[in-house]
Amino acid sequence: MRVISGTSRGTRLVSLGSADIRPTLDRVKESFFNQVGPGLEGLTFLDLFAGSGSMGIEALSRGAEMVAFVEPNPEAQRIILQNLEKCRMTGDSPRWVLLKSPALAGLKTLKELKLSFDLVYVDPPFADDLYEPTLLGLSPSEILRKEAMVVVEHFHKTVLQKNYDKLEFYKDRRLGDSCLSFFSFNGLL
Repeated sequence: MRVISGTSRGTRLVSLGSADIRPTLDRVKESFFNQVGPGLEGLTFLDLFAGSGSMGIEALSRGAEMVAFVEPNPEAQRIILQNLEKCRMTGDSPRWVLLKSPALAGLKTLKELKLSFDLVYVDPPFADDLYEPTLLGLSPSEILRKEAMVVVEHFHKTVLQKNYDKLEFYKDRRLGDSCLSFFSFNGLL
């Protein structure tokens, strides 16, 4: 697992090595960033179910203005901080925040902190069936900016709905056993 592009390109990231936490494969990460665009300057990024922090760190490397990592696992939190350090992203004014909480509680905290996001990556453990509660919690959470994009990584046989409140499905991309489903947020509905 490595940073693919940007200021930390080529840096090898530490993974958890746990059967409970499945890192996003480099080819899935590369496909995701090819779909959303190579540069993320000025955008804010939410890495929900952050695991090792690979997706959020890639976003920072590619110029994201700010990244929020949400991860409840203490070992994963330690790995995220270790990876941020390896990528030299822990300076005096970091462009990231790490919330040590489950996803739905993290959404409430982000709202209290008055943070909002242009791009959200949702990657819960495949077997935990957290897609619907997470997407239904995300849509009305008031942390999505107008025309935000929400991308869900899931097992290719998992069927997601076409709409979750104001989140509207518009495309997907299958990559082996994984699938990326893209949702647009229409805050005007």
